[in-house]
Amino acid sequence: METANFILTFKYPAIFIGSFFEGPVVMIAAGFLLKLGHIEPVPAFILLLSGDLSADLSWYGAGYFGTHRLVQKYGRFFDITDRTIERVKVMFREHEEKILIISKITMGFGFAVAVLMTAGMVRVPLKRYVIYNFTGGLIWTALMMAAGYFFGNIYLLVGDGLRIGFLIATAIMILAAFYGFSRFVRGRLSGHNL
Repeated sequence: METANFILTFKYPAIFIGSFFEGPVVMIAAGFLLKLGHIEPVPAFILLLSGDLSADLSWYGAGYFGTHRLVQKYGRFFDITDRTIERVKVMFREHEEKILIISKITMGFGFAVAVLMTAGMVRVPLKRYVIYNFTGGLIWTALMMAAGYFFGNIYLLVGDGLRIGFLIATAIMILAAFYGFSRFVRGRLSGHNL
């Protein structure tokens, strides 16, 4: 509940800053607080989307300006060769729209940061990158806020004595779902070598 308290204390600046660092959690908390009537939907949505897009631009910049040098220097420790990088670039170029939008909507199946940095590394034009990320971000932010709003509905139905337990159980379920889904996808993708 610390996230919700942070948002309640600082309201809209907290929504922007929080979504920059921990987008999905803050989006769910904002939906929850929206249901409880503590924030307004339009400014919250715009700030969530802006904070999350700003974070994505940071990862793009890291990939654009630094990843290639890091891969050249340390890639051999992870079995990443120039040939592997070229294959990734070709694959990314062929499917960049799908990769970026689907990655945004699905949190990158646990590889979101890698996808965003790769977009910078392969020099996806910034305008296209922003358009794809913004499009996926609209859907992702709406889904996460809707999930928080839904849990807000349930929270209001739960008796006062059980609300703390409900919040703890909900937080554990959300974290377990994200963790389990990421592990599942990583396991599936690890069998597909480039």
